[in-house]
Amino acid sequence: MGVPSHPNFLRSKLTHEMRLSLAVLALLALLPLAISSPYWLGVLIVSMYFAMLSCGWNLLAGYAGQFSLAPAAFAMLGAYTTGLLAWHWKVPLWIGLPMSIVVPGLIGLVLGRIVLRLSGPYLALTTLSFAEIVRLVIYNSIDFTRGDQGLNVPGLTDSRIGYYYVFVAALSAVTIGVFCMLRSPIGRFLLAIRDDEIGAASRGIDVVRARTWAFLASCAICGFAGGLYGTFAQLVSPELGLIAQTGIVIAMVVIGGMGTLVGPLIGALLVYVASEMLRDVGNVQMIVFALLVIVFARFFREGLWGLAREAVARRRQASPGAAKEA
Repeated sequence: MGVPSHPNFLRSKLTHEMRLSLAVLALLALLPLAISSPYWLGVLIVSMYFAMLSCGWNLLAGYAGQFSLAPAAFAMLGAYTTGLLAWHWKVPLWIGLPMSIVVPGLIGLVLGRIVLRLSGPYLALTTLSFAEIVRLVIYNSIDFTRGDQGLNVPGLTDSRIGYYYVFVAALSAVTIGVFCMLRSPIGRFLLAIRDDEIGAASRGIDVVRARTWAFLASCAICGFAGGLYGTFAQLVSPELGLIAQTGIVIAMVVIGGMGTLVGPLIGALLVYVASEMLRDVGNVQMIVFALLVIVFARFFREGLWGLAREAVARRRQASPGAAKEA
């Protein structure tokens, strides 16, 4: 019973998942050799945007055990940070994009110190309220944000394939950053708090401080994803912060595998690409994904990655017996 929580086991598990994550990223980097359609390249780019949001939300919910309903709101804040700096003050993107990390991260730091003493439904409701307040403020500040008209954002490049590899590089950086954080002492603190908050506190771990660092990192990741997406779409609007966008992110993480490094990557890519394939059918894709979330949350807590790992484990257990019978 104590083996799964052993530090060496956790490090080995993280390392294994990181290798698989790098394999997924390498596959993404090679896909343009087989896919030349600008439309499908665009679909993959947006799926990588959602993969970054999923990594950020999974860091908080999957590893810190804190259920936030604001990842889309922080992505919107990151997008508007870059967009407003360029629109009002002509700030170049090489400054605007880093600010899409800094501003949401600082807001997350302040908000985290306030709300992370709460837990369960209270934390979820607080972050939901924050997300809706921010979205409505942006929606109604027409003179500054242009409201629902949308705000034009300059692009990084005119090349679709160029954008594709920018997103591959950004997703790789986010994945490696999350891996390094989880391998550090703060990562071990988060896992200890998630598994036994009272026990972690009794051993001297500052629970609120560790959760605040996770919240800051999660918000910064989501903000960066939003800022980068804004330069790709070249238009940002309050729709980026809709609660439905957060619902999609949660579905991706749950289906891929919450509390795993590779799960959010797999879930985001599969869910968004499948959603595009089902677009012609109507809104049935939302029903399908909602049902999948219910099924996976109830019966397969580690998602598709957990199912694949169990299948491999069963196959390995069966092979020695098969060899003896032979």
